[in-house]
Amino acid sequence: MISKLTKQEQSVLELVAKGLMNKEIAQELNISIATTKSHLESIYKKLNAHNRVQAVVKAITLQIIEV
Repeated sequence: MISKLTKQEQSVLELVAKGLMNKEIAQELNISIATTKSHLESIYKKLNAHNRVQAVVKAITLQIIEV
């Protein structure tokens, strides 16, 4: 079972899907790069993904995000 993403995690994932890098995501959401990385680790764990691409593909498949 997939754990529900927080609003912030969903925001991070949507920006990842748009192709933004960690530094750009941090700037866009006004958070630190370390916080961005922490959100990504949590996203990977919740979606059982090993990288950005897998996380985005699973999120689209599960209709968590739209691209």
